[in-house]
Amino acid sequence: MSPSRSLRHATVSVIAIALAVALSGCGASNTNSGKSDTAEKPIVLTTFTVLADIARNVAGDHLQVESITKVGAEIHGYEPTPGDIRKAANADLILDNGMNLEAWFTRFVADLDVPHVVASKGVEPIDITEDTYAGKPNPHAWMSPVNVQKYVDNMVDAFSKLDPKHRYDFETNGKAYKAKLQAVQDELVTQLDTLPQKQRALVSCEGAFSYLARDAGLTEQYIWAVNAEQQATPKQIAAAIEFVRKNDVPAVFCESTVSDAPMQQVVDATDTKFGGTLYVDSLSESDGPVPSYLDLIRYDSDLIVSALTGTSGSKS
Repeated sequence: MSPSRSLRHATVSVIAIALAVALSGCGASNTNSGKSDTAEKPIVLTTFTVLADIARNVAGDHLQVESITKVGAEIHGYEPTPGDIRKAANADLILDNGMNLEAWFTRFVADLDVPHVVASKGVEPIDITEDTYAGKPNPHAWMSPVNVQKYVDNMVDAFSKLDPKHRYDFETNGKAYKAKLQAVQDELVTQLDTLPQKQRALVSCEGAFSYLARDAGLTEQYIWAVNAEQQATPKQIAAAIEFVRKNDVPAVFCESTVSDAPMQQVVDATDTKFGGTLYVDSLSESDGPVPSYLDLIRYDSDLIVSALTGTSGSKS
């Protein structure tokens, strides 16, 4: 065991003592055992499932990539658990999205001697112009396959430093994955090019599609900017209703990790239809519609195009 790994185990032991009641059901051998027999590879811990999937495509078989949050979790207001702290203390590298997405992250890693890398480094941010988040960058940069190619470059660099002997494999994996990302982006643009100009509007519950809209030539409108405890004020819903009416928007959407009830109010007050549920903050289970990031982007783009062109969606 390396000195740094020993130090991290010492740190997690102190935290475990402080959280003794919460951890009383866990065996001491599990708390201090370090890596398991199947985890001899360096451990990379990501903050959410989308980031983990991207990282696995770069890491290949050389690194063990895990996600702090589970499938279906809402990332913005997540509260780390004692188990998360143990995982982080035993990691060799932590990847976060940055751009103020993980409001809990600074507190989470404050006492841990584990290096971390911001995956979105180098992405040109789109600032939020409304709500209490005005002036801050929209954190959903991964919703553009163009941006994710920068994520890949950052991961290749970080993984190569973590595990230098496999640098060539990381670079090769990264290049191949970036080609797939560009293919998805090209497919998205081609699909959306079939839409009439007045239908090129993406209305969703959260402002999670700014980067996708920018790179695909769509106009974005949303009810609230970033998921928070208090959402969908009457003023916000009224603004969405006005936009839909003014632009004769054929379909509107909501995200999988929040209630679509506010958007259904927009549907009830206008002639638009509910186009369906889009995925943003989380992948699905392996047997679900979006088990990977590439599946997520394809699924969302197909749903957006079909709903806006009138081939799907309903008033209910």
